[in-house]
Amino acid sequence: MSLFAIGDTHLSFGVEKPMDVFNGWNDYEKRLEESWLKIVGEDDTVLICGDVSWGMKLDEALPDFRFLDSLPGKKLLMKGNHDYWWETKTKMKRLLDDNSIASIDFLFNNAVRCGAVSVAGTKGWFYDSGVENEEKALNREVSRLRLSLQEASKLGGETVAFLHYPPISNRAVCEEIVDLLVEYGVERCYYAHLHGASIKNAFTGEYRNVRFSLISGDSLGFCPKLIEKY
Repeated sequence: MSLFAIGDTHLSFGVEKPMDVFNGWNDYEKRLEESWLKIVGEDDTVLICGDVSWGMKLDEALPDFRFLDSLPGKKLLMKGNHDYWWETKTKMKRLLDDNSIASIDFLFNNAVRCGAVSVAGTKGWFYDSGVENEEKALNREVSRLRLSLQEASKLGGETVAFLHYPPISNRAVCEEIVDLLVEYGVERCYYAHLHGASIKNAFTGEYRNVRFSLISGDSLGFCPKLIEKY
């Protein structure tokens, strides 16, 4: 069994939002499916690190959930900045249950044990988002990450963290997020969100004893990245 991860699948089977108008995104859904089928088995888990679907409402994301459900393995979905369909966990689970979709679950204020590692994560917050009430939004995401890390600590094993927004780049650091990772002894953190030309600003390496890696869809060539075998 293995744990894989990828961010920013930006699926749009239920709405008209083609990503292949962007450089490098040609046939991305087909490329994702082909790569997934080659490496992911039924006993594996794939974490999608936010920006899962372009659906604006939960029912608009249903065709994307069905696509993911057709692929091998268990899928853990996280919220990204474009996941406007995201609702309470109760509502999301009810939609899946009503449509007999059993392979999808959500990482939201909780943690999941995968072999020797416990998976924790949240959307996080970008260091230079420039939006109104930014401090309030950052504090909310720090609280959610703390909840997830606390649950991971209870599950035991190595805690591996996943964030949608990059907590660090080659230009700046969100110390509030990194402080929390250090506090809980996280040694590996994976993030997404960066595309195209912005990938050049991605930080890959170690900072304050945490190793950071980018796993956005186009940075991986739409092939899920192996995180852990177990």
